[in-house]
Amino acid sequence: MKLWVYLTTLVLLFILTACTSLSSQKKSDPTEGYSANKLFQDAQAALKKRDYAEAIKKYEILQARYPLGRFAQQSLLESAFAYYKYDESDTGLDTIDRYMRMYPRSPKMDYALYLRGLINFNRGGGLMDKIFPRSFSDLDNVRQKEAFHDFSKLLTRYPQSEYAKDARYRMNFLKNALGQSEVNIAKYYMKRNAYLAAFNRADYTIKHHQGTPAVLEALKIKYCAANALGKKKLATDTQRVLKLNFPETKQINCNFN
Repeated sequence: MKLWVYLTTLVLLFILTACTSLSSQKKSDPTEGYSANKLFQDAQAALKKRDYAEAIKKYEILQARYPLGRFAQQSLLESAFAYYKYDESDTGLDTIDRYMRMYPRSPKMDYALYLRGLINFNRGGGLMDKIFPRSFSDLDNVRQKEAFHDFSKLLTRYPQSEYAKDARYRMNFLKNALGQSEVNIAKYYMKRNAYLAAFNRADYTIKHHQGTPAVLEALKIKYCAANALGKKKLATDTQRVLKLNFPETKQINCNFN
C-alpha cells in the first residue's frame, strides 16, 4: 500500500512540475498578445539596428500568428532581406521565391526581382573563399548568370523601376566578369596544352561577350591555340581580326605558364 502511495505522489509531482514548466515557458514569451502591427514595427526596428537575427525572429512569429493579415505579405519580403544581410543567402532566395509564388501581382515585384539579383550578385563562395578571397571573375559563374537573369527580368518587366539603373550597372559588371571567367578557363586549358579546348572556349567568349575587355584576350588565346594546333590560316585570320579591332596590339605573347 505504501508503494502505491509513493508512486502516486511521484506522478502528481511530475504533472505539477510539467504544468509549472509549461506555464513558465508561456509567460516567458515577451511577444504574447502582440498585434501584427506591433510585431512588424519591432521587426523593422531590429532591422534598422542591424539586429538581423531578432528581425528574422519577429517576422517569423508574425507570419505564423497572422498568415492572412495585411502585414504578412510585407513581412515575408522584409524577412528575405534580413536573411540576406544575416548571410543566409539560400534561405533569402527561398523566401523570395515563396513571395513570388504567393503574391504574383504584388506592386513590389520589381523590388523582389532586384533583391533576388542582389543576393545572387553578392552570394559568397565557401569558407576558403572567405579566408582567401579571389577575383569575382574567378568564382563559379553559375550565380553570376543567375544574377544577370534576375536583373534582366527586372529591366524587361519594369524598365521604369527605381531599381532599374542599379540593375543595369550590375548587369554590365556581370557581363564583363562572365567574359573574364571564360578567358580564365581558356588560359587554364592553354597552360595544360589542351589547345582545342582553349580554342573553343576563346571562340565562345568572342561570340557571346562582344563589347567586353575579355574579347582582346580571347582573340590572343584563339591565335595561339590555332598556331599550336597547326591551323596556320586560322591563326592568320585571327591575327588580322585582332589587329583590325585592337590596332594598338603590337605583339602576341603565347606563354601562358
